[in-house]
Amino acid sequence: MRTSQFFFTTLKEAPADAEVISQKMMLRAGYIKRAASGIYTWMPLGLRVLRKVEAIVREEMNAAGALELLMPAVQPFELWTESGRGEQYGPELLRFKDRHDRDFVIGPTHEEVITDVVRRDVKSYRQLPIHLYQIQTKFRDEIRPRFGVMRGREFLMKDGYSFHTSFDDLVREYGNMYATYSRIFTRLGLRFRAVAADTGSIGGDGSHEFHVLADSGEDDIAFCPDSDYAANVELAEAVAPATARAPASQPLNKVSTPGKTNCDDVAQYLSVDIKRIVKSIAVVSEPEPGQKVFALLLLRGDHELNEIKAGKLPGLGAFRFASENEVLEFLGCQPGYIGPVAVDTSKVQIFADRTVAAMSDFVCGANEVGAHLTGVNFGRDLPEPAVFDIRNVLPGDASPDGKGQLQICRGIEVGHIFQLRTKYAKALNCAFLDEQGKSQIMEMGCYGIGVSRIVGAAIEQGNDERGIILPAAIAPFAVSIVPMGYHKSEQVKNVADALYAELKRAGVDVLLDDRNERPGVMFADMELIGVPHRVVIGERGLKEGLVEYKGRTDADASMLPQADVVTFLQGKLCAA
Repeated sequence: MRTSQFFFTTLKEAPADAEVISQKMMLRAGYIKRAASGIYTWMPLGLRVLRKVEAIVREEMNAAGALELLMPAVQPFELWTESGRGEQYGPELLRFKDRHDRDFVIGPTHEEVITDVVRRDVKSYRQLPIHLYQIQTKFRDEIRPRFGVMRGREFLMKDGYSFHTSFDDLVREYGNMYATYSRIFTRLGLRFRAVAADTGSIGGDGSHEFHVLADSGEDDIAFCPDSDYAANVELAEAVAPATARAPASQPLNKVSTPGKTNCDDVAQYLSVDIKRIVKSIAVVSEPEPGQKVFALLLLRGDHELNEIKAGKLPGLGAFRFASENEVLEFLGCQPGYIGPVAVDTSKVQIFADRTVAAMSDFVCGANEVGAHLTGVNFGRDLPEPAVFDIRNVLPGDASPDGKGQLQICRGIEVGHIFQLRTKYAKALNCAFLDEQGKSQIMEMGCYGIGVSRIVGAAIEQGNDERGIILPAAIAPFAVSIVPMGYHKSEQVKNVADALYAELKRAGVDVLLDDRNERPGVMFADMELIGVPHRVVIGERGLKEGLVEYKGRTDADASMLPQADVVTFLQGKLCAA
């Protein structure tokens, strides 16, 4: 491709409302143009990257035995009513009526549609298993779209769905997709981790997320460098302390703590380590209208509540934080001084984190304004609590697999696989006849990759002050040729054109910058758009039979014999 024949629209500065690096870089490089909030036009340069990502995903999915189809972006709302997700999904589901007053949605996902497809035509166990996937535009009406293509309203996604006669066969295909996704992200040239994850609103049993590692990532990932263990912090298990609880050695004592309502202030005021303080978090769940469950969640002072874990506590379920009036109602005290001692356990449930359950002689609120208790011990001063893992893990915590200590890094979720089991198949009566002629509900798996999100994530992972640094597999062009004085020197023009033609014949994705621009502008643009390899042709070098080569991440350029350039570049590209 020649720049003179290309729609090349780089900017010196990113728009003021661009938030993250990938959004700024993609707008500056002319990858995308904003059409509306969270909605972007993919320009020719960005589309080249998007299509390269898409091609790798498609090749690996086909190789894994999945079959591609294309489902409609517009879906009948009646399918969502049938599955029970119509109201559950909330305002992110964009709904509209057609001219006949029938209800439709713009698909944010396609579980309902694919299940409807399969239930119509798959009747026998002989037709299973089957894995169908698509690469399709989705729409989710995010309340605050941000971060460019990272969290837009419209996005390109690969979503696949498998159907099985048994859970064992679902587990087999789940393993196949885990391996397939690992190959995809390896081929894309990204640093990534697969992590155990919560199934969230999609439902089902097993779940793994695939994260591109980047400091700007939204998700915290806990991993063990000495083993294969990795999990989203939402799911990562905080194991119980290795040492048993020490016996009580202090008497229970109430102390004055005027105006000290948070753990840091209490620790400083009482001159105690914050790790000796137990904080009580008051929450309320309402399992049925008019029914209210009030609970205290006990955490060590320096630990943070994991709301995903706490939401699975028996008898609690989905919860919210208690209001000040509710704290007064159940504990007779203002927030800031509440604690688990001498509360009415017939009205208040108490759940302690594993770390808290191993504490003795600790400090907690006295359920009296301006007062805390010291020397508190379970079994003596209050009943033994129900013990669960309800906190976020921290760096240095023991790995759940027992093979080392956890570290925390940031990641951007770009893929997610689920063992859906029978959630959607049962709701939509997606059944088959088994070998005995008996009707059985199919087992399902669901496998998603954010194709457009990968582009943003790759840029978040690869960039510098000059622009985008993309892996060779998905860079818009593999090589750029920058001729000095293309429109002035016949020799430079001829050599540049000849090299361009030879690289094209060799199958190299090459860009010839034949604009009548200053060298500095051309260099800056090639670095900005993320071309991995650059060849500069100038009269001075040609006099000695040399051209200049510089890799995108190289500190310095080097000179190469003109005759060796193609072989040299092929070697670089093969190595990548």
